[in-house]
Amino acid sequence: MAVGTGVALGLAGALFQSVTRNPLGSPDVIGLGAGAGAGAALVALVFPGIVPVPLGALAGAALAVTVVAAVTGTGLRDPGRLIVAGIGVAAMAQAFTHFVVSVMARDKASVLAAYVNGSLGARSWEHSTTIWLTLALAVPMVVALAGPITVNEMGDELADSLGARAASSRTAAVVLSVVLSAAAVSVAGPIAFVSLTAPQIARRLSGAPGPNLALSGLVGAFLLVTADLAVQHAPIAEGLPVGVLTLAFGGVYLGYLLIREWRKGRL
Repeated sequence: MAVGTGVALGLAGALFQSVTRNPLGSPDVIGLGAGAGAGAALVALVFPGIVPVPLGALAGAALAVTVVAAVTGTGLRDPGRLIVAGIGVAAMAQAFTHFVVSVMARDKASVLAAYVNGSLGARSWEHSTTIWLTLALAVPMVVALAGPITVNEMGDELADSLGARAASSRTAAVVLSVVLSAAAVSVAGPIAFVSLTAPQIARRLSGAPGPNLALSGLVGAFLLVTADLAVQHAPIAEGLPVGVLTLAFGGVYLGYLLIREWRKGRL
């Protein structure tokens, strides 16, 4: 399951960063993961057995990205506004999730507490089936979008002149990113920063322009499997939810990206 979840997060990050043309345009940064976590928490504990958890995660993720795009006033293009709006949306989503935890029975809350930090422990074949079925449906669409979104990185006017239909391919990529992120959150909780770092590492490994979708997925899987092994066997991290470890390393990487973008005058 760690492999499938990592692939989904890596692909989601690569799609989002490509269509926003922004290395900070990650599902993590704009609060998409937190929104998906809030939606999943709501349906899992308030409407158990009535609404499927993946559907709740998808609704929460879609609402988060919609609110961010509306609040910025410029969609998803301006890095500075994107970060500020994303921090606000993520904070509200996390506050709601913790509210759900606080009002539930103690035994249920303890299970959810591990979930909201991102965990691969105590997962079943049902969770594995969910993520791999999502990938089976989404990957062919991602492959079909690879060409258009690569052209989109050169600008909307050029993309439209080459028949890539920039607006429609951008919308399709954002929708796929939301679906992949929501699927990952529904089975493992909001595992932070894999979708931010995997595409950046993939781009540096390949040295090639474009979204590097396949490599981003593989790097995402490698990062998550490595983190999962660390929390199982490394003394300093043993027993922690895997999301705590990715949050620690991803936070450092986000700080580096913020400094780099600031020095380039993009913030």
